[in-house]
Amino acid sequence: MLERVAMHQTRLRVPGLGIDAKGVVLGSKGLVLLASLERLVAFLSLYTSERSLGDLVGNLRVEVVRSKMNTREVVLSFPAQNSESLDLLAEVARLALGHTFTGSSRHFVQFRDASAPFGFDAAEVIAADADYVLYHSTFTQTYVRDRDIDLTRLLLRLRPQLDPSTARDPGPLWVLAEEGLGPAWIQYLIRSRVGARVGLAEWPPASALDEAPVRRHLFHVPELPARMLPLARTTPGLTVFRSVAPGAAVELGWRHPVNLQACPVFSGEGLVLFRGHGLDALTLARLPAMGEVESFARVSFGAGNDLQPARVLDPRELGQVTVPIRLAPSMESYRDVRGSFIAPGDLPVLRKVLYGLGPSTLRQAKIAFAREGALLVFNAAADTVPVGTFLRELRPGVFVAAGFEPVPTIAPDVLFRALGAPPESTIVLLPDRGAIGFPNGALVALQDALIEAQAWAPVDPAEIAPALDAEVPVVEFEPLGLRPMAGVSQAAEKG
Repeated sequence: MLERVAMHQTRLRVPGLGIDAKGVVLGSKGLVLLASLERLVAFLSLYTSERSLGDLVGNLRVEVVRSKMNTREVVLSFPAQNSESLDLLAEVARLALGHTFTGSSRHFVQFRDASAPFGFDAAEVIAADADYVLYHSTFTQTYVRDRDIDLTRLLLRLRPQLDPSTARDPGPLWVLAEEGLGPAWIQYLIRSRVGARVGLAEWPPASALDEAPVRRHLFHVPELPARMLPLARTTPGLTVFRSVAPGAAVELGWRHPVNLQACPVFSGEGLVLFRGHGLDALTLARLPAMGEVESFARVSFGAGNDLQPARVLDPRELGQVTVPIRLAPSMESYRDVRGSFIAPGDLPVLRKVLYGLGPSTLRQAKIAFAREGALLVFNAAADTVPVGTFLRELRPGVFVAAGFEPVPTIAPDVLFRALGAPPESTIVLLPDRGAIGFPNGALVALQDALIEAQAWAPVDPAEIAPALDAEVPVVEFEPLGLRPMAGVSQAAEKG
């Protein structure tokens, strides 16, 4: 039976209990009682989701205890720093359907709750030789220790849960490759220009019938490109792990029930790989010797060591070795659009579009005409004219149809020289017409080339000399006198 502690109460019956600065009953230790291991995992998962066990893990003790009814429960004991920290543990314990106590070596009373803000004290202390005597508002029970639970081993036994949201989490990755697949994955990383470190790890034989150890290649990839991630995850023999804490990694697409980053129980010198699909975790007490994958690039040597100078030949002696320039579709469709090629049939459309163009475009755009079509050139400040085939400027004097690029991908200056055009020409490369050259002198302002001359007719001037000679009438004003309105009424009646 428990009694509520009143404010400023100092005398308590349970040994080892005291009053802190806030008047709350507090012992040297805190204790959480849970009904099963499942409740223990739930408690750890809830607590580590928002806070770390780093302050408690050094002195945290997890035990399986047995009651008089021979039922087994789980007890977590830890030093009680203050009532505020114990309040947080009590809230998480209530959520995990557990009970929180405070006390000293053996006797523990229920920690405070909303019904007793200053805590509880036992009405009668039980004399028992049990390891734990717990006083609760609903029960009083004694427990004896059955066995200890190692927190590290408990975390290793927990199987990760499927969580597709972690499949594409960025960050450093560990890739585990079977022994036969490791060299191929090394060469693939080298060809893809992906920086990584590789080592050869060993584990004991998988069964008593095997004599040789199990060897696997272990890769540490600081950043794996997104395009390579699906291949790494779906290739048999490759397993990708996401680093979640120093010395711990979980397979991509899976999540450990406990936040391992909040449980610093694994050594940074080793590595624990938590695998999905119901497989056991792989443990390395110490990381193997690792080196850069570039060190494993294939190197070939010639048969002899004598170097023979080669005789330089003119390419014309070897026959036709040059390649023609072609246009291939490009992903960069409309970058640096500076012109448009207008077929003769589209020139009437251009005449109609002129009425919607801005003044800067009409002033700055230039056009040249040929039998094959017209070349319209405008700078970046002008608006794009929506007529014809858009042209992208590779260099001054070279335009290519938007959505295409010349292959081989040579420099624009080399392309201009290969076309053999004079320097004062503008070359247009089209996919269906080939190269067309326009002399730069043929480019004239758009407003000068397409604005028609307006018809006008002279008019005869009017003779204004007689009007200028006419005498201008003069208006004179006489004094009004004392009665200026004297005869107005009589004149109105007569009128």
